[in-house]
Amino acid sequence: MATSEDNTVTRLASAPVPVGSTLMQLTVFGRISPDGEDIEEAVALRTAACRPDSGKPPIVRVHSACFTGDVLGSAKCDCGPQLTAALAAIVESRNGILLYMLRHEGRGIGLANKIRAYALQALGHDTISANLALGFPAEGRDFRLAAECLRHLGVTHVRLMTNNPEKLSQLAQWGLVVTDRMPLGGFRTPFNEAYLEAKDTLMGHLDALGAGQPVTGGRDAVAPHGGPR
Repeated sequence: MATSEDNTVTRLASAPVPVGSTLMQLTVFGRISPDGEDIEEAVALRTAACRPDSGKPPIVRVHSACFTGDVLGSAKCDCGPQLTAALAAIVESRNGILLYMLRHEGRGIGLANKIRAYALQALGHDTISANLALGFPAEGRDFRLAAECLRHLGVTHVRLMTNNPEKLSQLAQWGLVVTDRMPLGGFRTPFNEAYLEAKDTLMGHLDALGAGQPVTGGRDAVAPHGGPR
């Protein structure tokens, strides 16, 4: 089997797509092995009417696919509200990119295994011990593809929307310069508080819980002061 060093990232398809009332350019990137096998895909959604004179690097959100949160609106995690807030900030900036990592479900373990982890969490495990009990690492994502997609788009400097220091370090490792971190937390619900606290205390996230902020209703949660945290 080919190693990651043998695989190349290529632009597979690109077209303008209206998102709400905003026209954006959607580009699908793929990591292709020497034998032509499609190993991994990611979607880049970039503001089409860019404001290049802003003098700042683009706002970038590297978002891991989450079927339960992004599609179903589950309040068990904060993924749906994070995606909504990030996309709104990117559109408003007219200088931003959403990278949607299609195979990062469950921090890299896949949808079926994530649901198995949910079942263990219902029995008392936290998000980390559930992954470990299934034989997976607490964090299994590789953000090299995200960095390579950004370079394909001509981007070398970013303002990154994240609470996860692992994203910061990995993007820097793969040659991106993060000029600013834009917090994106505080989307608490009665169902996800323990999960967000585990991300902060056990995984080193930077205030995913949103200390001091009120508990919200889930998918329609809005960050304090009208902007993403």
